[in-house]
Amino acid sequence: MAIALKPVPTLTTERLTLVPLGPEHFAGTWASLQEPEVVRLTGTHATFTRDAVSAWLEGLRDRDDRSDWAILRSDDGTHLGEVVLNDVDDDNLSAGFRIMLGSPRWFGSGYGTEATRAVLGHAFDTLGLHRVELEVFAFNPRAQRAYEKAGFVVEGRRRDALLWDGEWFDAIVMGCLSNVEA
Repeated sequence: MAIALKPVPTLTTERLTLVPLGPEHFAGTWASLQEPEVVRLTGTHATFTRDAVSAWLEGLRDRDDRSDWAILRSDDGTHLGEVVLNDVDDDNLSAGFRIMLGSPRWFGSGYGTEATRAVLGHAFDTLGLHRVELEVFAFNPRAQRAYEKAGFVVEGRRRDALLWDGEWFDAIVMGCLSNVEA
């Protein structure tokens, strides 16, 4: 049985509203991609054009292999970033997870943990997944702590997984299971 990632529902938390990511989120997405620290933390080597980002956001509506949300602050609608479930393995009830807070000013405020918990709730309680996994670069212990607060545990390490500015960095592999309480 295929896990249905579409339609992407709106998810709400105490401070956040997660809505399907689309063309209406271009300004926030583009601003995120201009933040050097955000690009480094995601390990993104690509250079993006406005047209490519716009086409990507438009194309998300037609993709049924992933769920993408814009993270919006509920009180004022500020675009804080995006969160994704992708790489679904129907046979093993698992999926990949990715989150990006779009500016260093949002780091350390608990928004990432809050959004992560919301998506994990959807993944486990609505989609029926058993496992969600991610990778975080070793130079980002703040994100690793946020993932641990949401229920992820370290499962391994991919040595020298990222070459950034001439230096190698490990990727920490983490997973969260449906029967684990955060």
